[in-house]
Amino acid sequence: MKEKELNGILSGNGPVKADTMETDILSDVIDEFGLTRKDANAMPALVLAYLGDCIYELVIRSLLVERGLSHVSELNKAAVGYVKASAQCGMFRAVESELDEEETAVFKRGRNVKSSSCPKNASVTDYHTATGYEALLGYLYAKGRTGRLLYLVRRGIESSESDSGQKSSGADEKKDDHFKKETDIKA
Repeated sequence: MKEKELNGILSGNGPVKADTMETDILSDVIDEFGLTRKDANAMPALVLAYLGDCIYELVIRSLLVERGLSHVSELNKAAVGYVKASAQCGMFRAVESELDEEETAVFKRGRNVKSSSCPKNASVTDYHTATGYEALLGYLYAKGRTGRLLYLVRRGIESSESDSGQKSSGADEKKDDHFKKETDIKA
């Protein structure tokens, strides 16, 4: 095992699966292309939201495929229900009380960015909240905190699905405790 991988695991910056050692996607991209990791704290809020939008979309698409949806039209229809601004706003509201000070500050940076556009199917408030949520997810991704990112997304999805009567992902309390503890370690 490389020293870098071991340090990532010990610091909680790299997700670990049961019997394999894996790093986060961004670390792999940085290594593969010989780049230097940028400081997430110094990134503009809209750049964080840009990354967060992408990684959130990837998580949602992966979730839907793994849940068994196999027709592209079904996948697209289901994905829209999760990625629209009002849905992201609801997911953020479900996890807002679980954020630490650093995460709340990143959310506010993203939410408060002046934007020249707003989607026609979203309220201004929902759009700004969704931008803040995406900035938070982008920040966690850029920091290599994939476990925390996935925990927040999962909690938001569980909340939105229970509110709408959809089937939940079936995650257990042990997983919740793990990622709550991971937050304490990484903070």
